[in-house]
Amino acid sequence: MKKTQLLALLFVLLLNLFNAQNTAFLSEKTKQPLPKVSVFGKDGSIIAYSDIDGKIERKLLNPSQEKFQLVYDNVLLGTFSYAELDKEIVQLNDRVKDIEPVVIKNNKPAKYAFVKGNFNAYVTLNNNLNCYVDGIVTYVFDNKTKKVKSTNIEQYRVFRLENASNDRKETGSWDYNSFLDLPGLKNAGNIEEFKSKQATIKELKGNKKDEIEISGSALQEKELALFGYRLYDIKTIINHSYDKDSNKTLRDFLESNEIAFIKLKHKTEPDYNQVIVYRNFYPTELDFTDDNDVADKVKFNKNISQYKTEYWQDASFPNMQAVFSSFFKDRLKEQQNKK
Repeated sequence: MKKTQLLALLFVLLLNLFNAQNTAFLSEKTKQPLPKVSVFGKDGSIIAYSDIDGKIERKLLNPSQEKFQLVYDNVLLGTFSYAELDKEIVQLNDRVKDIEPVVIKNNKPAKYAFVKGNFNAYVTLNNNLNCYVDGIVTYVFDNKTKKVKSTNIEQYRVFRLENASNDRKETGSWDYNSFLDLPGLKNAGNIEEFKSKQATIKELKGNKKDEIEISGSALQEKELALFGYRLYDIKTIINHSYDKDSNKTLRDFLESNEIAFIKLKHKTEPDYNQVIVYRNFYPTELDFTDDNDVADKVKFNKNISQYKTEYWQDASFPNMQAVFSSFFKDRLKEQQNKK
């Protein structure tokens, strides 16, 4: 009996120790977990990003930073001290803006589903911003298989930092704009497909939406050597959001967020560099048609911007560039616009 009680006590102590290592962000209004909260350091580095349970590892918060800025739903929530975040639970005033309804333009059965919306994507190198893109895009889905047939960008702008290097042996100073891709939206129209694959799946039922997190990893135990480079610790997290208690189809689709992690170095470099890619999409329109051609699409050239209107001025647009520019000022350069 004493042995059983000792084991139970040890389990409780270990559980408390594990919980003490995390900070959980909760909504001040709903008390629900807040996934996808970015924690910015005073130098503009993204030092943490909360998971579907709203948690970050507390060890990522360096007391020497003193002040941190939290961003949720592409909006700055405010500045917080280390003492305010050094807790098991931190409640945040998250409801900065309501969920914008997706406009359904045509309900008739058709071969294709057009999902139009806003996107942003950015890459961090050792937690610091490396490059950024945002714009308007239309995904064409096969309405039978629910798979993406094409991705069609209509307008976009690209920002890059000026201090990048092209030395093949210095991966810690590269420009990673080749990683500026949009979310793939794989199985966004048929979330059940993920359940037959080797992936970790979690679901969060909120007050206004349901969120599905799919994660996977590779090269966790051993690095991969390739053409003089070393790759290690590859992870991917996909989060799709849908209307609350819905069937989780394209008609219910509200948002997609993808994060890809990879550690990279040249064989001559002493340490790995952490590259993280963030890709986000926010649907605004859903249309059904038998014609899969998208008007006004442009070729995505990551070395230039292409836009005809100041689409980012719309209050509902996910303008993370405004957040980044507050840190990097003139160092974050927009690439020339080719109208």
